Amino acid sequence: MVQLVQLRWLAVAGQLATILAVHFGMGVRLPLVPMLALLLALAALNIVSMGVLRKRRGIANAELFAALLLDVAALTVQLFLSGGATNPFVSLFLLQVVLGSVLLDRWSSWVIVGATSLCFALLMIVYRPLEVPRFYTENLFGLHVQGMWVCFALMAVLLVLFVTRISGNLRARDAYLADMRQQAVEQDHIVRIGLLATGAAHELGTPLSSLSVALNDWQHMPQIANTPDMVQEIAEMQAEVQRCKAIVTGILLSAGAARGESSVATGLHAYFDTLVAEWLVTRPYADLHYDNRFGDDVEIVSDTTLKQVICNLLDNASEASTGCIALTVERQDDTLRLSVRDTGPGFPQDILSNIGKPYYSTKSRPGAGLGLFLVVNVMRKLGGDVTAKNRGQGGAEVIVTLPLSALALADVKDAHNAG
Repeated sequence: MVQLVQLRWLAVAGQLATILAVHFGMGVRLPLVPMLALLLALAALNIVSMGVLRKRRGIANAELFAALLLDVAALTVQLFLSGGATNPFVSLFLLQVVLGSVLLDRWSSWVIVGATSLCFALLMIVYRPLEVPRFYTENLFGLHVQGMWVCFALMAVLLVLFVTRISGNLRARDAYLADMRQQAVEQDHIVRIGLLATGAAHELGTPLSSLSVALNDWQHMPQIANTPDMVQEIAEMQAEVQRCKAIVTGILLSAGAARGESSVATGLHAYFDTLVAEWLVTRPYADLHYDNRFGDDVEIVSDTTLKQVICNLLDNASEASTGCIALTVERQDDTLRLSVRDTGPGFPQDILSNIGKPYYSTKSRPGAGLGLFLVVNVMRKLGGDVTAKNRGQGGAEVIVTLPLSALALADVKDAHNAG
């Protein structure tokens, strides 16, 4: 409908210029009042159509069909008032046929073909003859050919404008559909990874519990209890088993198991302070600079998924960095902004331009594996955004932005009520 409205404005302007040029420039007397009144009616139709387009996104085939029939009727009346089928501009009916074939359903297009053919036939019988000045009568055929040339040029320009715009719309639609398909593939990839991780976590749960029980029994055996070195080693083994069990539990929670039960209210400062402290306990070798600039504390949900996202980014930065890494927490209006910076070699350009795509995120660069792909897609589900860039002074930076509403306490209440 937008294309049709724009073409109708061009048609109104072209008809107005032609009518004035023929009437006043060539001296061919035309019924100006009805012809100009019809142009005003077309302009009014355009204004109404633009009002409808502002209120609605979709236009039905019947509405486009009615609009094209009105255009055919208007052209028929203009030709009736200016020589009928003898008018060289009668070929403009073909433009209506082309528009109908592109914009309308098949049956509607054939009705437009029938309507234009019928109007052309009627104009051969019923029309108002042109009052041509005497000095044109000696070369009427030449005058008619000149009018046909003007009509051809006008149709060519309008068709190129229309077809190129339609082709652009089709290319934009195809690109949008391709992007949607890619997102669907990525979502399917995430589901498969989640199923694999959840299955592995369930399978690992039993042997880890058995190991924990065995180690606990060993601690109480006299021959081991009397050997301090053995007691220390078993204690370290028990701690590693507990760490593995915590990782397995985190995988199950992030996959959706007991998500509502695990969500608790906490302050944002406490949430990030605890997260950083826990991450440093398991990675004492890491040189992490933590800077919390959020400002006034707010109550949020202790979200396990977000915790894993941040830990994943810190792990990636730690793997890639040759020195310290930095985590900055800031607030921008109603948005949480996290920045993770490292001092590594930075992202290769092919990964940077395809950030978050599973087949471009590879471990050829430390810290740029499948985890970054999962981070991008998890944040997309939470309504956030992830951007990555290379820093001018060396290293890389990943910025995560997330609406605070995604961590609002209302989500916890809703989850418990739903349960």
